[in-house]
Order: sequence, then C-alpha cells, then structure tokens
Amino acid sequence: MTAIGIVANEQKTKAWSVAKELVRLLKEKRVGVYIDHVVASHIGRQELALPIDKFHEVVDIIFVLGGDGTLIGLAREIAPYPIPILGINLGNLGFLSESEPEDLPHAVDRILSGEYCVEDRMMLHTEVIRKGKHIHEAVALNDVGIAKGSFGRMIKCSVYVDDLYVATYNGDGLIVSTPTGSTAYSLSAGGPIVVPYINAILLTPVAPHSLTARPLVLPANEEIHVVIDATHNDLGLTIDGQLGYQLEVDDEIVIRRSPHITSLIKWKERSFFEVVRKKLQGENG
Repeated sequence: MTAIGIVANEQKTKAWSVAKELVRLLKEKRVGVYIDHVVASHIGRQELALPIDKFHEVVDIIFVLGGDGTLIGLAREIAPYPIPILGINLGNLGFLSESEPEDLPHAVDRILSGEYCVEDRMMLHTEVIRKGKHIHEAVALNDVGIAKGSFGRMIKCSVYVDDLYVATYNGDGLIVSTPTGSTAYSLSAGGPIVVPYINAILLTPVAPHSLTARPLVLPANEEIHVVIDATHNDLGLTIDGQLGYQLEVDDEIVIRRSPHITSLIKWKERSFFEVVRKKLQGENG
C-alpha cells in the first residue's frame, strides 16, 4: 500500500478532529496521506492537499469521514475509478460505514494489515431523452427517483423493460434502485431489502393509486425505460436523493446498470444481516 486519501463532510464539525487524528496515526505508520483540500485547509495540513479528481493517480484507499450521504456523493465522484472506500461514521445511521471515530487506531491497523474484504456494489446509469435528444445523464449508487413536486398532482409513469411494456403507475412517482439503495428511499416506499451481493434492479412505485401496484425485482442486465405524463410541470429526477434535474411531460428516462462500481471496505466478521439488525431494527446484541 502506498497511500491513503481522506475526504470529509465539511458540515460535520467533528470531522476536523477525526481527520487530525487519522493523519497522525497514518504518518506514525509511515503511510502516504493525501487530503481533500477542504479538509487540509481546516486542519492546517495544506502540504497534503490533493483534489479528489486526482486521487485515483496516487491513492489506494479512501477514508470517508461523514454519514452515508457523504460516502454516496464520493462514490459518484470517483465512479470511473474503483478505489476501495472505508466509511468512518459521523452521521446518524451510518448504514454504509464500517467504522466509528473511537475505533480509528484499530481500523488503521486492520487496513494496513489487510484484514478486510472489498464488496463491489453495482451502480446505475440514467439518461433523460427529450424529443429524441439525449439531454442529461448521471450515475447513482443508491437510486434514481422520478417524482412530482410537493404540490403537484399525481404523475403517470409508463414503464418498459427491454422494450416490453410492464405497467403504468399513477401516483407520486417511481424509484429505481440498486440492492445498495434497497435500504434507503425504496425501503421507505415499501420496497424489499435486497442483499448487496445480488445484482438486480428494483422498481418501487411511490404512493401508487392502485392496490395492485407492487415493487418489482428485475435482472441487472435489463434496461428500463420510463415515459412520464402529468397535467402539470412540477416534475423532477433525483439521483441518490442528492442531485436534481427538472423533467417535462413526455420525457423518457432510460436506466441501466452502469459499467462503474463502488468498492466498499467491509470487516470480514460483520455480515449484512447483522448490519440490518443493528442499524434498521435497533438491535444491540
């Protein structure tokens, strides 16, 4: 291992003290360290600053200090470069994070001794087609949301899978998610939890105006086309709940498996089911 990169959520005030301690621990172990310039300026280590878009040139692993949102945002930013990511949880749920700030020395030792595994999580590629023209594209780790605005009337989503008509959903919208995203927005809309090592795409209607509209689990190699209709223009596309794009009536949204992946560092003894029990069900034992 030659170097570790550090990225932090600047809105988490605790991030600066954790970053300082992490730099100290890594330097003590004679490991190369590169820090996002925002973090570097806050902790007075500008000599270690490096833009995130240059991390792939020198960094082997990235430590992310923040919550799940911080990790997901970084995953999109480095999507073309599958650098393993270790999440240090400074948020509330921390479903994707593997370590806590109080465990930093132990986490550093485990990383440097190779006592971890890497899970490759599939991502989604989405593009918006308007009047036959491709006008927008994005990559997502969790999900792609198609929805009406806060005060708009319902939206109609006609869904096709590999050119085969599936159904038309009337309601608040539609969520297309990865297995990683199955424990996020999709879950709150009534979708199933899918283990992350199954490659699949989930289709979850949001507040559908039909009792027969149910979530679907589709093979990851199929392409989803959604054509939207509504009696209003308050329509939008969301990427991982973080990025938004204004949609128009008759827009077509194409969603498929991305060629990019997100590589998450996990401890070998910690199973996905344990995380579900502790994070989602509040089990302590």
